[in-house]
Amino acid sequence: MKNKEPLILVVVVAFTLLTYWLVEPFAHSQMHKHVESEDFAYADLPAITKTGNAANGKELAMGAGGCTGCHSITKEGIPAGMDAVTAAGVYGVNPPDLSDAGVVYDAKFLADLIKNPAHALKVEHKFDAAKGQMHPMVAFYGAGGDIDQEVADMVAYLQSIAVSKDELTPAMAFENACGRCHAMKYENWTQLGEKPEFKFEKESLAYDIQVLEYQESLTKYMGKLPPDLSMYIRSRGEHFLSTFIENPQAHLAGTAMPRVGVTADAAEKVIEHMADAGDTKRDERASVGTNVMWYILIFAIFAFLWKRSVWRELH
Repeated sequence: MKNKEPLILVVVVAFTLLTYWLVEPFAHSQMHKHVESEDFAYADLPAITKTGNAANGKELAMGAGGCTGCHSITKEGIPAGMDAVTAAGVYGVNPPDLSDAGVVYDAKFLADLIKNPAHALKVEHKFDAAKGQMHPMVAFYGAGGDIDQEVADMVAYLQSIAVSKDELTPAMAFENACGRCHAMKYENWTQLGEKPEFKFEKESLAYDIQVLEYQESLTKYMGKLPPDLSMYIRSRGEHFLSTFIENPQAHLAGTAMPRVGVTADAAEKVIEHMADAGDTKRDERASVGTNVMWYILIFAIFAFLWKRSVWRELH
């Protein structure tokens, strides 16, 4: 009697793989536009051709550059000019603290952002200066010298005060790049920051009211409230999120979400933070999965040897 079990196994495996391909990779490719990564090179932005002077950049940021008129720089002891809720009411979103902007954001992006915010953020379709639709961030037109040099100086200053790339944590990257627009309830994160533990319920409710007020301003600015990102890594996947962060317009032309302008390293850390939030047991699960696979392999070997011993006289 010819042994047909290998053939049956091959057929079962083939149909299983075909079914998986139809349900997962093929279906996914049909439902979601595929966008190739540009490796966070920001090729559309002009290169910085000047060598920046951090000391002069500090003077500009504190003075003629006007950065501290809207932004806090907590590392330099400079607080925000207004609280987050009030700032959102004025600008639509709370301007970020600049302490670690130099490590989170790409240098070319920062330079173009200083000179032409709508262009750097890829929201010129929403803020058309020719139609009087000015971006809330005021462009820098120079302080009387070589504007390219002055911008390079400010970028060099921001890089000089930022933490190193290795010191930038996933949580820091997320909070800087995403946390002023997106909440993450599984991490207890609101657009105003991590929600504190309050002694009295009325204090918690007062905080929630502030969050709602901020979200109301943000909704008017963006057109809709940006989604909570707690589970986005599970529903969208890393490639989609990485390319969407890199260039939202490539996925959704006309979206109000600006280009974030982060470096490739910062983007990886943002996604790592989202992965941790979306699956808090992922590292433990991966370890268990490896052990399970070893168990299945060893069990299969013993099962095969047992089967040969029991059925050897019938084959």
